[in-house]
Amino acid sequence: MRYDNAMSRITKSGHDSKSRRRAIWLGLFVVLMIGLILVITPIWIIQPFKPQTPRGLAVSFAMRRVSPIVTIIASAIFLIIALKLWSGARWFGKVLMVLLAIPLAAATWMSRQNHFEWIFHPYATIAYSRPADVDFVSDNDMVLAVSNNGEAAAYPVRLMAYHHLVQDTVGGKALVATY
Repeated sequence: MRYDNAMSRITKSGHDSKSRRRAIWLGLFVVLMIGLILVITPIWIIQPFKPQTPRGLAVSFAMRRVSPIVTIIASAIFLIIALKLWSGARWFGKVLMVLLAIPLAAATWMSRQNHFEWIFHPYATIAYSRPADVDFVSDNDMVLAVSNNGEAAAYPVRLMAYHHLVQDTVGGKALVATY
């Protein structure tokens, strides 16, 4: 009888230990997903050349505001959980922890970047031409036009759609044309 009770306790404690490790691994995955979702969701919602809703933009901007601090916290929690699991983990568990840490580290870095600046950077130099000398803008093309102090400039919307910004000086005043 004593042997059965002892075996029952060993089996039960082994089962409790496995359940506890599984719960810790689940916590590790949850922390990872929180960090990734906070960074990936705004990128997914605010896609260039796709329509966005006011609600989607509000959610994206809110997530972008909190993601730098939340991803740091998520990374710290991930590290604490990983260290807790490390000593009892087999080699493939350790490899998995390292592999899971990589996207969280990337998300933590990415939450501090403005990836839209990578895509839509302003023209570094603007080439000016007289309207009569330009053959890539037709009479039917839409342009953004600016007039200041007797000087005028027009920026073709078709070209602005790719960079969204042009830094320029018109009539002695610096401006940023955006579309």
